[in-house]
Amino acid sequence: MSQTLRRGPVTGTAVKKPPAKNKPFLLDLYATAVGKKYVMAITGLIGIGFVIAHMIGNLKVYLGVVNEGGERVYDADVYGEFLRELLVPILPRTYALWGLRLLLIAALILHLHAAYTLTLLNRKARPVKYQSPRDYEVANFASRSMRWTGIIVLAFLAWHLADLTWGWVNPDFVRGAVYRNLDASLSRIPVAALYVVANVLLGIHLFHGTWSMLQSLGVNSPRFNQWRKAAAAGVATLIVVGNVSFPVAVLAGVIEFDGDAITCCVEGEHK
Repeated sequence: MSQTLRRGPVTGTAVKKPPAKNKPFLLDLYATAVGKKYVMAITGLIGIGFVIAHMIGNLKVYLGVVNEGGERVYDADVYGEFLRELLVPILPRTYALWGLRLLLIAALILHLHAAYTLTLLNRKARPVKYQSPRDYEVANFASRSMRWTGIIVLAFLAWHLADLTWGWVNPDFVRGAVYRNLDASLSRIPVAALYVVANVLLGIHLFHGTWSMLQSLGVNSPRFNQWRKAAAAGVATLIVVGNVSFPVAVLAGVIEFDGDAITCCVEGEHK
C-alpha cells in the first residue's frame, strides 16, 4: 500500500521579494544621519565662508573716501559696484553675483532641511529625553541653544536684507549707496542694538557650528580637540568683533555720511 506524501505549508521565505528600486547614491546617503551631517557640514562651511567674506568687504567702510576715476567716492560703494561687475565681460553684469546668491540660498535651504530631518531621526532613535542633569554638564550652552540661535539669526537675516539690500525698513535707503545706507540704518539706536544682539547670537551659533563641522569632516581625534576649539572660538570672535564694530562706529561718529563725496554707482546706473 503506497504511502501518501503531504506537502507542508508554504513559508514566507518561499516568496521572493521584488528587488528594491535603486536610488541615486547621494540621495541614499542623504537619507542617513551620517549623510545629513555631511550636508550640514558642507553647507555650514559655505555659510561661514560667506559671513567672513561679507564682513571683510564691509570693513571698507573704514577707508572712507577714495579717488576713483578722478572723483571722490566712498570706497565701500566702489566695492559694491565691483561685486555687481564681477566676471564682466565674460558674463553680463550682476550674473556672477546672482550665481553666488543662488548658491547661498541653496546652501541655506539644504542646511535647514538637514537640521530639521536630522532632529526627527534623533527623536525616533531616542523618543524619551535624558532625564539626568548629566546632559547639561556635557553639552555647553552653545550646543544646547543651536536651534534657537539658528532661528533668531534666520529672522535677523530677513531683517538685514529688508534693511540694507531692499531698503524696505530703511527710510533713507538709496540703492547702490553702501556707505550712506549703512550710516542711515545704524544711526537708529534700536536698530544698532538689534545688530549687536543678533551678531552675538550668530557668534554663539558659529562657535558650536564650526566645532561640529570639523568633527563631521573627519577632524575628530582627541589630539585635535584643542585645535578645533581654538578654530571655532577664532571664527566666532572674528565675526562678532568685526560685525559689532559697525554699529559702534556709526554711533560714535567714526562712520558718518556727510555728503562730501558722490555715490559711486547706483545699481543700474554708472557714475
